[in-house]
Amino acid sequence: MKKVVVLGGGIGGIEAAIFLRKYKFDVEVISDRDYFYIYPISIWIPTKEKKFQDVIIPIKDLANAHGFKFTQDKVLKVDRDSFTLEKAGERKDFDYLVVALGQDKLKHKGIEYTYSICGNPNETLKYAEKLDQLVKKGHGKLAFGFGGNPKAKEAVRGGPVFELLFNVDYYLRKLKIRENFELIFFAPMPKPGERLGENALKMMDMMFKKLNIKSYTGKKITEFTQDGILLEDGTKIESDLTCFVPAGDGHPAVKSGNLPQTEAGFIVVELTNQVKGVENVYAVGDSCSLEGPDWKAKQGHLAEVMARNTAYNIALKEGLEKGNPKTYIEHINILCLMDMGNGGGLAYRDNKRALLLPLPIIGHWMKKGWGLYYKLSKLGKIPRLPGM
Repeated sequence: MKKVVVLGGGIGGIEAAIFLRKYKFDVEVISDRDYFYIYPISIWIPTKEKKFQDVIIPIKDLANAHGFKFTQDKVLKVDRDSFTLEKAGERKDFDYLVVALGQDKLKHKGIEYTYSICGNPNETLKYAEKLDQLVKKGHGKLAFGFGGNPKAKEAVRGGPVFELLFNVDYYLRKLKIRENFELIFFAPMPKPGERLGENALKMMDMMFKKLNIKSYTGKKITEFTQDGILLEDGTKIESDLTCFVPAGDGHPAVKSGNLPQTEAGFIVVELTNQVKGVENVYAVGDSCSLEGPDWKAKQGHLAEVMARNTAYNIALKEGLEKGNPKTYIEHINILCLMDMGNGGGLAYRDNKRALLLPLPIIGHWMKKGWGLYYKLSKLGKIPRLPGM
């Protein structure tokens, strides 16, 4: 039985492990966390709709359900024929290696004064704690923003910021203290969210005006401070609490190794997710660079497609499948059920269309239902629906 080591216990890594086990490979998952964190539903931690335990699955439970081995350790370096762990040192004991480490974040000056909801889960918990303090105080200025990476335009996380912004707005309205809070959105690009098309931009602008949310766009961020954000034109956005999601950057373990990588430090892969020029190493999700249209974006559902394709393509090499290798390129689209606390919207874009479909009331409960389905299906307790 061939051994496959999966580096990373996130969306791509866990999906790869599950599908590799379907082919009876000997699979080991290595992650520095002992839990799988469900980022799409973590937006409700600050508004008290979810607790930390509600948005995680212990990896040992997933390992028991699907029959893979789990090792908790931090990956320090990934090379063509080996990887190095913090505790166990260098290892070469694999037939195939799947890199699913995710990405790092760009380091802005003063970033320590902000909290991301797309990075270390502890930051979301700290943000929730700070928000609670301001709610008890009864007033404050809250800023929400995200950044870009000119070297990797697809490595942007904007959707979760919009979701948190709208959810916090609704949360404060439920508490009847919204008028005591100033909500501000900021981003360095002139048209944040333009990947979703012009109609989505117009609808977002309407929402901001309706909810009295101030917006600063098109000006680069110079520095974050304890009490706000400084922009390149000298403007200072005053803020008591800043949520900021930096654009992605290559993972340190990838940057320190010798795998082929882009200028930004993302692994260069074929459309089959095989690392370019390396026969038995694959990369999925945020760890790798993407080909495709200008509006492409790294999303969880695409990471899962890559993971499933990787399992199939490895099985194909081993004679366990027949046919042609599978590629991710035809699956590139933007698909997001954007929650707004009291409703939602279905955002979608492909090469033919771009839309944002309002889903008043039901949109919120659809996402809640998806969260429950996702946890149960990952554990194998209910069937997995195609495309979900």
